[in-house]
Amino acid sequence: MTSFIQQLSGPAPTDGANLVQILIAAGSAGLLAALLIVLGYGHRTGKITVLARLAERSEHSWLFRGLPGWAALPLRLALTSLLVTLLGLYWDIALRITQGRGSGPLSNIAHYPILFGIFGLCVAGTLAMVLPVGEHPGRAALRITKCWEAPTSGLLLGLAGFFSLLGFPLDAVWQRLFGQDVTLWGPARLMVIGGVSLSLVAMTLLEREGRFVRTGRAETMRALYVRRGLLCGALLVGLSVFQAEWDFGVPQFRMVFQPLLIAVSAGCALVAARLWVGPGGAMLAVALFVLTRGGITLLVGPVLEGPVAAIPMYVVEALCVELAAIALARRPLALGVFSGLLIGTIGYTSEYLWTAAAYRLPWSPDMLPEGVLMSLTGGVCGGLLGALLVRALRGELPPARTRNALFGLAVTGIAVAVVNGLVGTSPDGVRASVAVDERTKQAVVRIEPAPIAKHPTWLTITGWHGGSLHVDRLTEVEPGLFRTNQAMPLEGPWKTIIRLHSGRAILAMPVYLPADHARNKPGVPAPSHFTRDALPEYQLLRREAAPSVPDWLWPAASAVVAGLSLAYVLALGWGGQRIGRAISGPPCAERTRAASGLASESP
Repeated sequence: MTSFIQQLSGPAPTDGANLVQILIAAGSAGLLAALLIVLGYGHRTGKITVLARLAERSEHSWLFRGLPGWAALPLRLALTSLLVTLLGLYWDIALRITQGRGSGPLSNIAHYPILFGIFGLCVAGTLAMVLPVGEHPGRAALRITKCWEAPTSGLLLGLAGFFSLLGFPLDAVWQRLFGQDVTLWGPARLMVIGGVSLSLVAMTLLEREGRFVRTGRAETMRALYVRRGLLCGALLVGLSVFQAEWDFGVPQFRMVFQPLLIAVSAGCALVAARLWVGPGGAMLAVALFVLTRGGITLLVGPVLEGPVAAIPMYVVEALCVELAAIALARRPLALGVFSGLLIGTIGYTSEYLWTAAAYRLPWSPDMLPEGVLMSLTGGVCGGLLGALLVRALRGELPPARTRNALFGLAVTGIAVAVVNGLVGTSPDGVRASVAVDERTKQAVVRIEPAPIAKHPTWLTITGWHGGSLHVDRLTEVEPGLFRTNQAMPLEGPWKTIIRLHSGRAILAMPVYLPADHARNKPGVPAPSHFTRDALPEYQLLRREAAPSVPDWLWPAASAVVAGLSLAYVLALGWGGQRIGRAISGPPCAERTRAASGLASESP
């Protein structure tokens, strides 16, 4: 324990957790909070008018017409911040792959757009809460003081930003505690991604809560269609961030996770888009997804010289949802379930073919039938969540017992599928004998025992941290014998390993590793002939892990993060129910509409 405390308090340049940088980031957040307090107090007392002017300008813009300023301005800021954060996240992943992790939260240039974007989400949520002055923000509003009511969706949006912001320094501290973590799915990093991704749920609720109190305000159906399509497309983009390791071709978890994640994203976002936007809504969401992710891929890849990430197709899944809606559009929950079944089967087949054409690591028959079962689970659970979200947005929530049971079932189903994906095996006696051609840097690899390499999910030579990404899928010469297709990187800072994923086993054997002087670990050379035993891959990837960490600390810290994440998801569910119940009655502008002779608003 003493050595652990010394490690936490002393310098740790290789652990990515410079405490000075953490304090700078925390100080910046503190200054931002102070500025918001000043502006918010000045706005609510009438002493500062800048927020009111910005809100009025946003209220009259074409896309947000029909919304009050306290919803229009935060939505504009939140969507812009989301785009900046997404660019930073994918850029950060590319830099981690090609250059390695920096020595602190501010050492990586990609962390700045992430930090600024998360700050923007926090500001957007705060503005939504402080802007309503002289206007009742709806029946779902929360009473803060005797004369201050804030929209529930504003609180949820601010919570999303705070949740992500909490994960940002926590990720750096995590590296200091446990050493380098090369996986995107580090627990603290999932907080950052989860907060950003699910902030779109809060944004959709903010749009609906704002529109409810301005029922009589003139707006064009085209603007409403585009605005809701934009939010659903952004939801699809946000949920797809969890797939980034597979998009870049360096997944460190079982391949069956990818169809699960694609199905959850498609089920939730596309079902919600079709029900909330209307006919063609699912296709519009996919079009906006392709435009956004395609632009980010071009920026991170060719422009910023990072590895190019593939993107899931989603087109067939959207067509499935649109076709199912022809018969089931008036039965949202049935549409969610049936669309999920189509996504889990037809959608799985289409993505299977697409990964073979576009991805560094395509799906393989080794995944069947588990991959289909995971996809079905994700599609149905995601479809149910998307349908429940729209039922809340329409004010048509099922009875409390039914909606709570369905929400719990969907969340539990996804959680069980995730746990299933994490369960793996580590067979003994697996080794690789490698013969390297010193001139061409290519090799012949024999895997023993041969049956474990028969139809593997992947068998590759993978190299990273050398300025680019090297992924070479080995070609089988005969049972158990394989050859490379490209020259292997075997010098400098490169880390090159043999990766084997077969069934539930993910194994790795080092080919070349540089010396780690900070950890007193020698390098692993690549002579012309060598034989090396296989290890569980996580042990090899985390060779920079910090020593002397108590065994109980990792599960305890992970449990804390899991608890925070569950609380965040439940808060979104609570907010959706609260707003759904509030808008199930007559609109707030009922008398205005009655006076103007307009029909009541359709959901």
